[in-house]
Amino acid sequence: MASSFLSVPLKKSSEVDLVKPPEKFIKNTYSGPGGTQDDFVPMLKELDKLRDSATCKTLDRHDSSLELIQKYYDQLCAIEAKLPITENQEDEPPTPYQIRVNFTWYDAFDQGMLFLGKMKKTMSSGDYERMCVLFNIGALMSQIAAAQNLGADDGLKNAAKYLQQAAGVFTHIKESMAGPFQQVVTPDLSLEMLSTLSVVMLAQAQEAILLKSIQDKMKEVIIAKLSMQASDLYSDAMKQAQNPHFGDLLPKEWIPTLAGKQAMYHAQAEFYMSLLAKKNKSIGEEIARLKHALELAKTGSSRAGSTMDMKDFIGKLQRAHDSADKDNNFIYHDRVPELSNLPAIGRAVVAKALPLSKPMNPKFTDLFEKLVPLAVHQALTGYEARKADVVNREVGRLREATQLMNSVLASLNLPAAIEDLSGDNVPQSILEKGTAIKERGGIDKINQLIQDLPELLQRNKEVLDEANRVLDEEEKTDSELRANFKERWTRTASAQLYSPLRAEGGKYQSILDNAIHADTIVREKYNKHAENITLLCKPEDLPGKIPSSSPAAALQGSKCVTDLRQLMEEVETIKAERDVIESEIKEAKTDISSKFLSALAQDGVVNEENLSVGELDRMFGPLQKQVTESVSRQEGLMNKIQTANTEFCQQKQASGSANQREEKLKDLAAAHDAFMELLGNLEEGTKFYNELLLLLVKFQTKCNDIVFARKTEKDEHLKDLQENIAKQPSQSAPTPPAYQASGPGGAKPPPPARPPPPQVQPQQQQQQQQPPAQQAAAGSQPPQLNMPQAGQPQYGYNNPQYYSPPPMPTSYNPYATMQYQPPPQQGAAAPYGQQPGAPPYPQQQQAAPPYPQQQYAPQYPQPAYNPYAPPSQYNPYQQQQQR
Repeated sequence: MASSFLSVPLKKSSEVDLVKPPEKFIKNTYSGPGGTQDDFVPMLKELDKLRDSATCKTLDRHDSSLELIQKYYDQLCAIEAKLPITENQEDEPPTPYQIRVNFTWYDAFDQGMLFLGKMKKTMSSGDYERMCVLFNIGALMSQIAAAQNLGADDGLKNAAKYLQQAAGVFTHIKESMAGPFQQVVTPDLSLEMLSTLSVVMLAQAQEAILLKSIQDKMKEVIIAKLSMQASDLYSDAMKQAQNPHFGDLLPKEWIPTLAGKQAMYHAQAEFYMSLLAKKNKSIGEEIARLKHALELAKTGSSRAGSTMDMKDFIGKLQRAHDSADKDNNFIYHDRVPELSNLPAIGRAVVAKALPLSKPMNPKFTDLFEKLVPLAVHQALTGYEARKADVVNREVGRLREATQLMNSVLASLNLPAAIEDLSGDNVPQSILEKGTAIKERGGIDKINQLIQDLPELLQRNKEVLDEANRVLDEEEKTDSELRANFKERWTRTASAQLYSPLRAEGGKYQSILDNAIHADTIVREKYNKHAENITLLCKPEDLPGKIPSSSPAAALQGSKCVTDLRQLMEEVETIKAERDVIESEIKEAKTDISSKFLSALAQDGVVNEENLSVGELDRMFGPLQKQVTESVSRQEGLMNKIQTANTEFCQQKQASGSANQREEKLKDLAAAHDAFMELLGNLEEGTKFYNELLLLLVKFQTKCNDIVFARKTEKDEHLKDLQENIAKQPSQSAPTPPAYQASGPGGAKPPPPARPPPPQVQPQQQQQQQQPPAQQAAAGSQPPQLNMPQAGQPQYGYNNPQYYSPPPMPTSYNPYATMQYQPPPQQGAAAPYGQQPGAPPYPQQQQAAPPYPQQQYAPQYPQPAYNPYAPPSQYNPYQQQQQR
């Protein structure tokens, strides 16, 4: 009894582009803070090539083909959270913020019709693509199982393994994936079909295990239980396969095979139970089970038809039954029990649907490992924004405190005042400040940065204005079309659709306005301190520019001067500490992505706020404490400096110091601080404009993309409207006025008078009255014209028989298409239009040449000429036209 397994055909698909849409999504989504700048085009090309090999080409029934399609499925699962391919809603226009790839898949069982083709479904959904690929994995597993050598030991093992895996695949699709698509998918992905395929694969896996147990010669009771479980599974599969919704799509051999195997394995279970009864000397039970098995086997053979050959199995049962019945009749004489009294056969449930392994291919490597899931990327973006806010706030506190301290010291002319006690030399602190300015580029660096700012600002404004312009033009066009078509213009209004982009553009415009205001403040500060900054860049000119004063040597060893110098050293210490703290704040880093990934794996969502706040507190808490302590120390230090400086000023004033020199030194110190502040502001401003330009270019790209999509949608919508308008029925013509439908007094106008019938010569009438035979004989002769003879009156107006018209013009020849007739002999009638005895007209002396394409000109009888007939009645070619 040879056995074979049913296999599921593969779904077919069409080629798609998996390079450009994901590449555009990566550039729009994963750039910026927390993003990536890697080039993923090679990976996308490899993914596209992998899909083409796994879905669009013929796959062999081999493990290598299964590994290929499993590898593609694993890649789809890996990019599910990173590159989501989504389907637009019906009322949503296409946007540049999503991946749109239209996957087309055909029904696996539909063979197609001559003019209709195969059933197919196209969707832009990554879940739909994964479901169809997973269906093909289960189908290919069933084909590999059917291709195994069932006579070999490993063949049955592999077949059982692949069939159980295929059952698990179809069960997974049914329970986890196919639910949301039931209204739109093809019949092969319906819940009923997936349930049927799962049961069929499970029944065949049970069959493979049963055949292996028979090969291994296990106990009869075990084989019987395995056979009974296989029969039950085939019974369930047969019932489900007869579903009217898809029963016609299944191959024609499926239902007969399932029905035949259901009866056959029930018969096999009875057969092995009969062998057990024989061992136990229960001859009556043996005969009853063999009889029932024989009936089941015959029923299975009739159900299966040509799909299964059960003759050998039936013959085996028949021989066993005859032998047992013969032995019972001659030897045992045991009573044969009724079928209902036999012990029930148990079931051995061995075959089970195996769950899916992740990944399915153990050799799988993620092509997009560097990309984090989209939820994690969004959480990282939020974390980076929170981190930047903390960094800017703490660095701002440090810089604001330092700036306040420098301004106070500059107003007190410290530390230059305690260094300039001689009154003639340039203080060392002023020289050091000038050196520091020169090392950082001096006034030329400031001038160059200030000159570059307007150009950078203008570039940003141009990009933003261009983005707003394309939105305005498209919105204006949409408004005009909406006003023209009114309620027929049903697409979403551009003003409503562009509201997020308008808000984003307004945010950028506000940023530019704030930047312009900041640039104005920087320029004012530059104009205020430019002269002194230039002087600090030229130390050789300082002695001549700083006013001299009387020396105050008495103050060099005073206690106030010593205290101020100690306080200035503390000031420098605080500044150095702040530089270190600022550097630590800016360079603080942590791997928060691992925590986000763990949260996503455990909970399925990422609580970015809680995780980010906790991580930022842990990382920046000690640094924030140091900033607070530094600001507090500065407040106490500045109080001490002001107290000591008050005493110093009083003593210096008593020694006769000049206020003019002190004011100049204060200005120089303030110019140094202003230079450092301006340099930092201008460098940050330049960096700000460059980074803002990248964001504005991306914003402009978004605007251009959505405007292009809207224009395409507009053209399609206009085309549909034009077609609908053209298909609308035209209005009926208006009813004509009464005066056009009736004559005077309301009566219809009389029809025009008909022309009189042409006059026919008596000879022609006689010819028309002749019998048909005579007319046929006469038709071969040239027509006889009734012309006047010699001696008869030529101008008989009252007798048309003797009337002869005047000669016709020489260029007129109504018989040009007729053969030439020689002049009549004496006594014969003269030709038409010629007087008897008169010489012939020139054009009658030779025959008119025939038409090139006409070898002969038939002669037809011509009607009599009537000069009083209306002109429209005379037609010398009338007979030819009627002919």
